Amino acid sequence: MKKVVRHFGITVCTVLLAAAGYGQDSGSFGIGVKGSLLGGGIEAAARVSHRTNLRAGFNMLSYSRTFDKDGVAYDGQLGFKTLEAHYDIFPFAGAFHVSPGVLVYAGTPITANASVPGNQIFSLGGTSYLSDPSVPVTGNGNIKFNQAAPMATIGWGNLVPRKSGKHFSVPVELGVAFQGSPKAALNLAGNVCNTDGTNCRSVASDSTVQANILSEQTKINNSMRFFKAYPIISVGFGYKF
Repeated sequence: MKKVVRHFGITVCTVLLAAAGYGQDSGSFGIGVKGSLLGGGIEAAARVSHRTNLRAGFNMLSYSRTFDKDGVAYDGQLGFKTLEAHYDIFPFAGAFHVSPGVLVYAGTPITANASVPGNQIFSLGGTSYLSDPSVPVTGNGNIKFNQAAPMATIGWGNLVPRKSGKHFSVPVELGVAFQGSPKAALNLAGNVCNTDGTNCRSVASDSTVQANILSEQTKINNSMRFFKAYPIISVGFGYKF
């Protein structure tokens, strides 16, 4: 009789746990949408084991801004297009996860058009010039990061919930991408003159002006050294199939 009661008790507990969805893997694929500091994105995840997923996504962020630096007017465009891949590890088989991964930049993240109106004084690398009123200074620039950057994040939520019957999730993720120091490139054309309007010459053919442009690039790069790491904060909504 004791054996029968014990087996009956084990059977009842097993049924109750199954009804509650514990100890079961259910579904193997999920998709989601999210908003993050990388922009709006979509992602998909596939179950690898009871405690791990493979996850990949794509993000886009667009922003424009005009600003002035050392007398040069810039019309800047931020256009993040990024791919990301993660290996999600759920150490406690719950919602919490640790996710090493990689972030890849597609294209040039930051570009800008540059201009200096004729008769305006500006500086390059600490040297002042006058933009030639007949052939004013124009140009373009860009800022690039390392194309591939390792990532480390933690989060809560799972695009592929293990609990039976659960299809929706709200993943939250925090972390950082180690993208390295940004690298600026500045290309200028037109003519520059001494500040009193004399000795006008082409930017492209004057070695001193070209050296000052390189010095200006170095100033920009030094001002962005703190940007070696990019913060990752995201909130999403997912559905498991």
